[in-house]
Amino acid sequence: MDTFFNVVIMSGGIGSRLWPISRSAFPKQYKELVGNELGYTMLQQTFHRLSGLELGRSQLICNQDHRFLAAEQCKAANINADIVLEPCGRNTAPAVILAALRLLEAGMDQPMLVLSADHAISDEDNFHNALIKAQELALLGDLVTLGIEPSFACEGYGYIRYGPKTKCGFKVNEFVEKPNKATAQKYLDQGNYLWNSGMFIIRPSVLIEEAASYCEDLLDHCRLTVKGTTKDLDFIRLPEQEFSKCESISLDYAIMEHTQKASVVPVDCGWSDIGDLQALRKANKSDDQGNVIKGDVEVLNSHNCLINSDNRLVAVLGLKDIAVIETKDAVLVASLDQTQLVKDIVTRLEGRSELIHQREVYRPWGSYDSVDLGPNYQVKRITVNPGARLSVQRHQYRAEHWVVVEGTANVHVDGVDHLLKANDSIYIPKRAVHCLSNETDLPLHIVEVQSGSYLGEDDIERLEDVYGRD
Repeated sequence: MDTFFNVVIMSGGIGSRLWPISRSAFPKQYKELVGNELGYTMLQQTFHRLSGLELGRSQLICNQDHRFLAAEQCKAANINADIVLEPCGRNTAPAVILAALRLLEAGMDQPMLVLSADHAISDEDNFHNALIKAQELALLGDLVTLGIEPSFACEGYGYIRYGPKTKCGFKVNEFVEKPNKATAQKYLDQGNYLWNSGMFIIRPSVLIEEAASYCEDLLDHCRLTVKGTTKDLDFIRLPEQEFSKCESISLDYAIMEHTQKASVVPVDCGWSDIGDLQALRKANKSDDQGNVIKGDVEVLNSHNCLINSDNRLVAVLGLKDIAVIETKDAVLVASLDQTQLVKDIVTRLEGRSELIHQREVYRPWGSYDSVDLGPNYQVKRITVNPGARLSVQRHQYRAEHWVVVEGTANVHVDGVDHLLKANDSIYIPKRAVHCLSNETDLPLHIVEVQSGSYLGEDDIERLEDVYGRD
């Protein structure tokens, strides 16, 4: 076979245990959580670490609400991938089965390399060596997963109990749920348990054969979903009516725990799923006191802390094993041995906007930062990327006043075109049809002052949009 791997990257999670760094509108895989020379996000790092491997078709499967984030980051890192949009979350089994069906439809049955977009790997040589072994087993018809050699008794990961040795790995005897501390230590002592990484190497045809045996209904819905797939700009859209009928189930539960063909290749590659703040601290370089620091931070007499400042000065004195996460709109202070419980804080905050958006919100044309909000007014700092334009739109309940801070703005208001430069301004009345674009090679920065009885983002009637939004 000419192609070594067909890559399938799953990018549908929201990373709730990393709140407030990770939000549902801007989750962890689109952030640079682990420092690297290229400044790449977790998604970009996932693709970049495959450099040097022989690759075929790449598929990036993500939530439709993140499509422009995904496309922008792929473009910035020269990643060539089909971006497949899920209309709703359905866990990993439907995503991988759909990817396999699409490959078979294209006549491609080389092994899939299935990875999560939000994992960290520090030893890429060992990672590549394990993939070569896994590929050999996959070509023989095995469903192969990479098992991480455990370095401590971890309660946060599932485990794989392995049995007899095979050509390049071991047969899987059992997939085990996340254990308590005592059980995790027992697994470590016994020596035949590996952390379940969620990385798979499987030929598409083999996966579909096993799906027909163990999750036939899911496979049928996936086939109907693929038939209804449509192209939208640079994206592949899955039909919501069919995809929503797919069972929400992991690949482990749907197939891997049942198949007789499961194999595991052990690997020690500095892997982490960056699943909580403690894992985030361990994945980054620390100072002489064990502290991982990012942003405008001053630390004194503190040890083994994770301190992240996005916006303001953060000073820490006399703390140990503590996470301090400062963002523009929320601050979390937590003991690092309690960070698995951040999801419980998230549950208690249900309904608050801070769970969804950060104060700076990204759009396909750029971003805006809501710097002030009060009764009947809101102030935003808006950045429009070079060559980008906002939709032709109008608002029923608010007027807007725009002041150009830097750059050149092309503004259209009720049939009249205006060219605005730094310090120029323009008033947009209620119900006026208007559009803003940046036709230069430099970013455009404006300040927008909104006034009116209702200032919600849903008071936007889009009349024309180059990005295909409703």
